[in-house]
Amino acid sequence: MDGEMKKKLLNKVEKPGGEIEVDDEGEEGHEQLKDKLWSETKKLWVVAGPAIFARFSTFGVNIISQAFIGHIGSTELAAYALVATVLLRFANGILLGMSNSLQTLCGQSFGAKQYHMLGIYLQRSWLVLTITSLFLLPLFIFTAPILKALGQEEEIAQVAGYISRWLIPVMFAFNVSFTCQMYLQAQSKNMAIAYLAAFSLVVHVFLSWLLAVKLKFGLEGALASTALAYWIPNIGQLMFIFYGGCPETWNGFSSLAFKDLWPVIKLSLSSGVMVCLELWYNTILVLLTGNMKNAQVAIDALSICLNINGWEMMISFGFLAAASVRVSNELGRGSSQAAKFSIGMTVITSFAIGFVLFIFFLFFRGRLAYIFTDSHDVARAVADLSPLLACSMLLNSVQPVLSGVAVGAGWQSIVACVNIASYYLIGIPIGVVLGYTINLQVKGVWMGMLIGTFLQTVVLIIITYRTDWEKQVSLARARVNQLYLTEPKEADPNMQEV
Repeated sequence: MDGEMKKKLLNKVEKPGGEIEVDDEGEEGHEQLKDKLWSETKKLWVVAGPAIFARFSTFGVNIISQAFIGHIGSTELAAYALVATVLLRFANGILLGMSNSLQTLCGQSFGAKQYHMLGIYLQRSWLVLTITSLFLLPLFIFTAPILKALGQEEEIAQVAGYISRWLIPVMFAFNVSFTCQMYLQAQSKNMAIAYLAAFSLVVHVFLSWLLAVKLKFGLEGALASTALAYWIPNIGQLMFIFYGGCPETWNGFSSLAFKDLWPVIKLSLSSGVMVCLELWYNTILVLLTGNMKNAQVAIDALSICLNINGWEMMISFGFLAAASVRVSNELGRGSSQAAKFSIGMTVITSFAIGFVLFIFFLFFRGRLAYIFTDSHDVARAVADLSPLLACSMLLNSVQPVLSGVAVGAGWQSIVACVNIASYYLIGIPIGVVLGYTINLQVKGVWMGMLIGTFLQTVVLIIITYRTDWEKQVSLARARVNQLYLTEPKEADPNMQEV
């Protein structure tokens, strides 16, 4: 009885007016945790939901283009697949990677309430990516001779060269698309991105049918629709930004965008290396598989697995964006505890989805292959690879989130070094030994590369766990202050408003 009375007395709190009330700390703590979890979940999905949908839509544009071009001719389909999976993916990796620096800078500045700096960072990123695109332009102009020099068939190389010139506007569309998405995500205003992506997808289906089938423009019609499908969301995003969608962060074009470009270039380069090393990893898997026995079945089965894996990666990239935005916002705001809590919530949520998919693909195995093929040999090969596909999905549910944490904190150069070591010095050599020396074929190559991904994930978990987040707050504050400029309207009275 004395113990109970003591507990009640300890739980009594005196209010300023002298009134006494009993405060059940356990229940209050539980309610606070529930509120905190619900609040963080909402913040997480505000970014992740639209980001996932937008990436699904972008992925869908390529699938729709491939479907319509496939009905034009087998040579055209092979040429488009070659340009899309090699050349366009190469450019996409570089430009997406370099634009990730904007995620760091915008997220931390928004958290620090230096709102006007977001518009300046956006313009700086446009400058850096446009210059980079000009360096990539010769690859699209001279595609045919490059492919011939690499041993590609003459007919396919010629058609690929023609297609690549049509896709030059798509490469430049990446500059606007990636930067605007990251600028809007930093402010949790990316619902506009999802709506525009959905609209673009519908328009692309209609225009592809109209131009390629109904009006019989063939390949030119399908490619024109593809270019428009990438630019329609860009025009919508630019109009949203310029005409009142971001009144706090967009103050018009400014000459200040040309100042202090070097720190942005350095961060862009390290971001580009980090992302490219990840995106090209699966491409190397396909290249290694092409030299194996029964290569056609192996490549068909692997392409089905990687296609499924590609769709799942769109979910992972959505959580990458969410992790990056939440961590950068909280570091910029100066809250290390909130940043850590956000990391935990994002990893748990993404892992839960990945675990469900892991069980699903272990259970269905080769049966899903019949969606893509009628070949029993390919279906059996897919069934054989399904456990590796399931494990890949499980790792993909954690690894991109940790990469997003790295982007949010500005660790791109560190993660680039981790990627080189785990992927290219460990994963690929082990895959080559297992696949060719031990003769496990495509399974051995994929197993080796999964070992590299697992190692990278473990290293990133250790780095994230051992990080002094108070120090990261100080580093973020220093970065934001170092690049801080006087508000554009005050610094440049002659600035042209949009």
